[in-house]
Amino acid sequence: MSSLVLMLVGLAILILGYVLYSKFLARRVFKLNEDFKTPAHELEDGVDYVPTNKFILWGHHFTSVAGAAPIVGPAVAIIWGWLPAFLWVTFGTVFFAGMHDLGSLWASTRNKGRSIGSLAARYIGKRGAALFLVVIFLLLLMVIAAFAVVITGLLVGTPSSVIPTWGAIGVALLVGVAVYKLKWPLVPVTVVGIVALYSLIVLGDQVPVILPDDFLGIGPASFWIITLFVYGAIASLLPVWILLQPRDYINGVQLFVGLALLYGAVLIGALFTASKPELVAPMWNTDVPAGTPSLVPLLFVTIACGAISGFHGMVSSGTSSKQLDKETDARFVGYFGAVGEGLLSLGTILAVAGGIGSVARWEEIYANFGAGGVNAFVEGGGALMENGIGLPASLSATVLATMAVLFAATTMDTGIRLLRFVVQEIGDAAKFKINKVWATLIVVAVGLGLTFSQGLDGDGGLRIWPLFGTTNQLLASLTLSIIAIMLIRKRRNPLPALLPLVLVFVMSFWAAIEQLITFADPANPDWLLFVLDVVIIVSSIWVAVEAFIAMRKAGRDDPEPADADERLVAVREDL
Repeated sequence: MSSLVLMLVGLAILILGYVLYSKFLARRVFKLNEDFKTPAHELEDGVDYVPTNKFILWGHHFTSVAGAAPIVGPAVAIIWGWLPAFLWVTFGTVFFAGMHDLGSLWASTRNKGRSIGSLAARYIGKRGAALFLVVIFLLLLMVIAAFAVVITGLLVGTPSSVIPTWGAIGVALLVGVAVYKLKWPLVPVTVVGIVALYSLIVLGDQVPVILPDDFLGIGPASFWIITLFVYGAIASLLPVWILLQPRDYINGVQLFVGLALLYGAVLIGALFTASKPELVAPMWNTDVPAGTPSLVPLLFVTIACGAISGFHGMVSSGTSSKQLDKETDARFVGYFGAVGEGLLSLGTILAVAGGIGSVARWEEIYANFGAGGVNAFVEGGGALMENGIGLPASLSATVLATMAVLFAATTMDTGIRLLRFVVQEIGDAAKFKINKVWATLIVVAVGLGLTFSQGLDGDGGLRIWPLFGTTNQLLASLTLSIIAIMLIRKRRNPLPALLPLVLVFVMSFWAAIEQLITFADPANPDWLLFVLDVVIIVSSIWVAVEAFIAMRKAGRDDPEPADADERLVAVREDL
């Protein structure tokens, strides 16, 4: 099958989802109102609560939620064939991720920018909220530790990405000053920023940075890990407009440029070159390698980001809701942010299913479950660009590797900021005030402790990563339960939240039980992951039961009185 056909069908589904379904959610379900005073205005402090242009906020939100996961997930899941991955990415983005991300952004905005953990206390109860925080803490810890290792692997393995990765920080600082202090127009600043970033990519391709094995006595891997945590700590404490917002915005635009190159390579390659890009991966793989888990339920937790992800709810309620200028911007920021991630996952499927040179090479890469990942994406995507638009292989690899590094880095620094909020919330629940500096130091200490727990090479950072998929999806279902409770209280249609909730919870809970059995295998037990999995399963069941009780109560109680702005929306709709 032609890669071009798959690309066009996928793009059509995602575009129609944004044009049609997101409009339905915004107008009929959430009833977004541009006159509602958002937390960014009500609680503006110039640090966390900052009214932000929706395009800049979209970039911040999108790149914070994207990370490496929408690349890694599909690149691994393609082992079951390209069709299951394609269907879950496209329809999951439209009906699951878009609803979840827009809904959690709306829910937080309607509650003074409170985090999902705080919303759980209000809508589910204090017992459920305490367990909710346990799940959130573990998930964020997995993200910051694992992404530090993933980024380090890319910096060491693709040294041409070092200069653009760190140079992007300087570009972001200049963009932030230009937009917020000098008040320069966004479009020319964006153009200059993108040109500067891609100039750094070209420079990096010509001047790779390779650190010696004995660098500073700790080696390059340890050096990059420590540097990343130090950077993340500083970034999490700075006002968002100085670094995080402009960095994420430029990265978001850069990603779309990269995706345009990738999609353009497929289009040009199919129409104007002799080597037409064909899908070499099987549509449905019935001959998977030994040890590969079953398609159901593992597909639904292997591809999380790019279909639906609980981490997105933490970003929506942790940072994005505090920067939303108008409530109506939530459709573009939240739903289109999910669509952007779907586009990245679709591009990954095209790269690993159609960019790998031959069936034999594809089977060599996918000889074992989990053997794909970022490297398969870089190889396949680089080949597509080289064959389609003539971009040299080394430069193509640098572009894609830099894209992966920058996205993982933006997720990591946002994760540190979010985990700082969680630590402060835990302190508040324990009646113990923790300021943001001490909370950040606690986060960095715990993150570094986990990352170096198995040696200076950072292997400990991936120690609890096997639990990420199930934990992430369980959190997504619990976030959807909060959205459903709010909709029921307001006597609005909860089905757009309830239907994804049921499927995601069943699949992720099923996967968690299968993992529990694997971790207890007498031949190769892993008692740490077993215990953590038990904690996650018990916490999720408890929160789910509390949420079900809260839903029934919300349905029996009197409807929540409409706010003045909601009544205004109803009048406008009648007119």
